[in-house]
This record gives sequence, structure tokens and C-alpha cells, in this order.
Amino acid sequence: MADDKDVLRDVWFGRIPSCFTLNSDEVTEREAEPYYLMLPRVSYLTLVTDKVKKHFLKAMRTDEVEEMWFEYEGTPLKWHYPIGVLFDLHASASALPWSIIVHFKSFPDRDLLHCPTNSVIEAHFMSSIKEADVLKHKSQVVNDMQKKDHKQLWMGLQNDKFDQFWAMNRKLMEYSTEEGGFRYIPFRIYQTTGDKPFIQKLFRPVSPQGNPHTLCDLLKEMYPAALTNDGEQKRYQVLIHGIEPLLETPLQWLSEHLSHPDNFLHICIVPVPTD
Repeated sequence: MADDKDVLRDVWFGRIPSCFTLNSDEVTEREAEPYYLMLPRVSYLTLVTDKVKKHFLKAMRTDEVEEMWFEYEGTPLKWHYPIGVLFDLHASASALPWSIIVHFKSFPDRDLLHCPTNSVIEAHFMSSIKEADVLKHKSQVVNDMQKKDHKQLWMGLQNDKFDQFWAMNRKLMEYSTEEGGFRYIPFRIYQTTGDKPFIQKLFRPVSPQGNPHTLCDLLKEMYPAALTNDGEQKRYQVLIHGIEPLLETPLQWLSEHLSHPDNFLHICIVPVPTD
């Protein structure tokens, strides 16, 4: 892969200032002060909120504590989506810090998956990496790795260790010169409206004529409403890690440098904020 290590570092160390507040109906022992945290965009909520849990449990009766879950403006936040995706999808137009409500009761089974332990997050994370490698390399890279290599990827993410993670993840981003890119780009396109949680289809990084496909090419096929014709007012923002990449950016480059640790390129389509 092209070695733009500064880009990889900037993506890895992206943070969202956040304010956690206990749901007002759940304060029992004493009032709980808000808790502030810089959330890593590339991680998962339930992986980085142990301090939040400890802080608010002091205000709860132990017999009333169930599984912790989070909500933003009435929307339960899916822990198996990366934190940056949750923010871009639901709160990109809001003022910082991101205001998140903490719950210990009434878990919304219809909206959220249960996450009793970190091993559940690890299983989800590794499943995503394997799925991405099926698309990119027919599973050849993941299958050649040993169990300790898989563990290194997970521990790098869990412990926020950029070098530990990328020493192994680099193998997942390589391809031969003849191939000119991955077999298919692992991507997911999210929108706040629509029946499906996200759009995910097969899409090659290079056209049959050998031209590199761009972000614009992908959107043209998967979500044409996100594109604006000449003279039209812009209706949507296309966000990856909180930024709007140029539409002419090659998809292969985006996949190598702006994918999340799960090796998927997560793209959020959000309405342009109105004044």
C-alpha cells in the first residue's frame, strides 16, 4: 500500500469530545455529575466506557442496575458501529461536546444487540475483518495469519496502540502490482432514513477499462441522491471520519487509508444542516 503514515495516524487518533449524563429517571442514591471523555473515533462505545460505567454506578442501587446502553436524542446508539460512524450519522451537525445519555435500565432489545463482555466486541470485530478480507483477497491473508496475529489486531485496537495494530493490519492492505488494487472494496454506506441499516454491495476499485474508480463512481451507482448536479443546491454531506473527501478521490486509496480498523470503509450520508 502507499505509505501515507501521517494519514493513518490522523485517522487513528481522531477524537470526539463527549459528555455523558445519566438518564434523569435512573438517579437513585444521589445526583450524578456528568462525565466527560475524549472518545476515539475508530473504537466502539462499549470498549472505551468503563470509566463512565464506574462513575455512574456510584449513583445507582445495585439491585436496579441492568446492562448499560447509550442514547442520543432518543436514538439508541448501536455499540457494534464504530464511534465515529455513530457521531457522523446522528450528531455531525450538533455542537460539541457530544451529549450522550447513559441508561442502566429498560434495554431496547429491538434496537440494540446485547454486549455483556468485551469478547462479544472482539468476535464482532474479527468477523468484520474476515469479511473484508474475503472481499479483498478471497480470505487468503487472514487464513495465512496465526491466532496470535488475530489477537495482535484486537489488542492493538483495545489498547489504542497504533503501531501494534498497523504492524499486522498492513498485511491486510497489501496487493500485487498486477492486481492494481483489491478484488472488491469493503464499504458500507449509512443514511438516517431508509429501511436497511446500510448499503453494502460488490464494487471493484478499477473499471473494466482499467481506470481507477472514485468515490463519485461509487456514489453514482449506490446512492446517486448524494450527488449534486450543476446549479442544484447541495442536499447531502458525504462523511468519512468526519470529513468530506473530494469526490474524485480514488476508492482504492480511501480503502487503504480511511477504512476503520475493521477494514471497512464506512461512509455516512447526512442531510446538509439548515440554518
